[in-house]
Amino acid sequence: MLLEGKVVLVVGASTGIGADAARLFAEEGAAVMLAARTEKTLADLTDELNAAGHQVGHIATDVAVAADVARAIDTTLARFGRLDGAFNNAGMNQQGRLDEVPEADFDRLMAVNVKGTWLCLREEIRAMRQHGGSIVNTSSIGGYRGNTGLGAYQASKHAVIGLTRTAAHDNGPLGIRVNAVAPGPTETPMLTAWRENDPDGVARRLAAVPLRKAGTTTEVADAAAWLLSDRASQISGVVLPVDGGMTA
Repeated sequence: MLLEGKVVLVVGASTGIGADAARLFAEEGAAVMLAARTEKTLADLTDELNAAGHQVGHIATDVAVAADVARAIDTTLARFGRLDGAFNNAGMNQQGRLDEVPEADFDRLMAVNVKGTWLCLREEIRAMRQHGGSIVNTSSIGGYRGNTGLGAYQASKHAVIGLTRTAAHDNGPLGIRVNAVAPGPTETPMLTAWRENDPDGVARRLAAVPLRKAGTTTEVADAAAWLLSDRASQISGVVLPVDGGMTA
């Protein structure tokens, strides 16, 4: 029961890492608010978790829209009375050489991955300012390094690491910890789509993982749960790879 008695917001909770994080956090004792763009998927997951005896609510949210993010925080406070933790996991991918990415695609990627993370941090910190809390952002091992064909995505994940470290410095005096997880190849819908388009590329990628396998969404959620918990009470400004040793 790592998160017993805590109220945690999961942003990007409709599928993949976010959905399994919501399940795990609820099982670990948290009251959970789910946020993502897809109302129907959120409602189904909320019904599933409430039927299992957990305390879960949801709100449709586009993280690139400031009013949406503020409403998600206000809805959490109205429903549960406080916010103790947040997992900012909303994000999108963009494949292609950096010089070939259409401007509109680049702008949307940055709006979701970078501006969206910043908007979430801003509103979550507002809610935690009086009593402290813990925030975990989702970056990527692409936030540490370059890689052909993923330039815009990797630039955005570098930015998430910068936001994480700066927010940890700015808000440590308030008792707010800010960390990030950096998944390597993980069995998500994003990896499934990549495997369909470039099976050889995915195979080469996995061959470079020392554990010789993709991670699971639950393994990433486990790392986020620990960082959100009081067992990581002296951990802030850290970017934790969940990558099977790929960045070792």
